[in-house]
Amino acid sequence: MAKLTGIKIFGGNAHKVLAQQVCDYLDLPLGKSTSTRFADGEIRVEVNESARGDDVYIIQPTCAPTNDTLMELLIMLDAFRRASAGQITVVMPYYGYARQDKKVKPREPISGRLVADLIQAAGAHRVVAVDLHAEQIQGFFNIPVDHLYAGPIIGKFYEEAGYVGKEDVVVVSPDVSGVGRARNLAEKLKCPITLIAKRRPEPNKVDIVEIIGAVEGKKCVIIDDMVDTGGSVIIGAEALLKMGATSVEVACTHPVLSANASQRIQDSVLDRFICLDTLPIPSERVVPKMQVLPVAPLIAEAIKRHHMNESVSELFSTWRSGG
Repeated sequence: MAKLTGIKIFGGNAHKVLAQQVCDYLDLPLGKSTSTRFADGEIRVEVNESARGDDVYIIQPTCAPTNDTLMELLIMLDAFRRASAGQITVVMPYYGYARQDKKVKPREPISGRLVADLIQAAGAHRVVAVDLHAEQIQGFFNIPVDHLYAGPIIGKFYEEAGYVGKEDVVVVSPDVSGVGRARNLAEKLKCPITLIAKRRPEPNKVDIVEIIGAVEGKKCVIIDDMVDTGGSVIIGAEALLKMGATSVEVACTHPVLSANASQRIQDSVLDRFICLDTLPIPSERVVPKMQVLPVAPLIAEAIKRHHMNESVSELFSTWRSGG
């Protein structure tokens, strides 16, 4: 790969390891910046090298502690804008507040839109995100958004694991909104799709209503964009096994894994939990059932193509949007 010029990549404190992995892939040094705090908790950011006229990329998933990582991102944007960076692209492997993308009840905010407004106001010229919880979030921005799909990474994993064309494999969508994602993986694996119909009486609570499709005697692969507490996929797995499934595993893009979710997954009926490292996973939360796939090559390729004015969508030429 030819050496890239006029580009600098920086990472916030949210996921320094991922930022370094992206730089290693592109054979670039990680930009020098520091983020510290005043005694009262205010975030202080300093850019420790010139960025004037450069194509700057800030890698920062707005993961837990979400408010801190989001605020740090906004302050970094302001710092680079005032440092006369040429173009500033925010790379958000995980977009926090994405679950609040619409009003479900009266007098509720649309926090996903508020986050978009803040990022634009702080000085971003472009956003790169991985598997947004809701695709309409792209429309919250008045600047270009490159939406990267993690599905091909998961599909390749199962392809190499020998799941393609097996009559005893079925892909399961954990809800109606995830049908497109499940359909894409099912087409990749040449297998049928099943849907879990459920309702959420309140956040992080789920009731299984019905399983639509045949699962008896099947290995079930539940695919979702994120797993937070783990309750939804575990309850879904238990329901599938009661319907005659021989095994259940989960593949997701974003391992939010709040509280004791990792241990719940380890103690559950799930055979395996596949995820990407879009968020940092502390070593104490990595359990034996968990297998983590790298997302850095995908992000690095998108950055390179954007910087070189090449097509990003070609990375997903065999993967439909909407999944």
